[in-house]
Amino acid sequence: MRLQLHALAYNLANFLRTLALPEAVKHWSMTTLRDRLVKIGAKIVRHGRSIAFQMAEVAVPRALFQEILSAVAALRRSPPARC
Repeated sequence: MRLQLHALAYNLANFLRTLALPEAVKHWSMTTLRDRLVKIGAKIVRHGRSIAFQMAEVAVPRALFQEILSAVAALRRSPPARC
């Protein structure tokens, strides 16, 4: 089971690296991706109806993180058309 989980995690990270990362960071290794994108400490703050993630910009600048999030969102399937 552990081997299957590791293989799934590797395939997911490789999928992210090939399809959703901007050209500026495509050369990053899996370890760098894990350390800079996954293992980031964040503080979650709720304000009324919105939720904000407060993260340090040391590992990944805000513009780069937003670019990665928009690329991941663009991979989402569009909802089926209603008749």
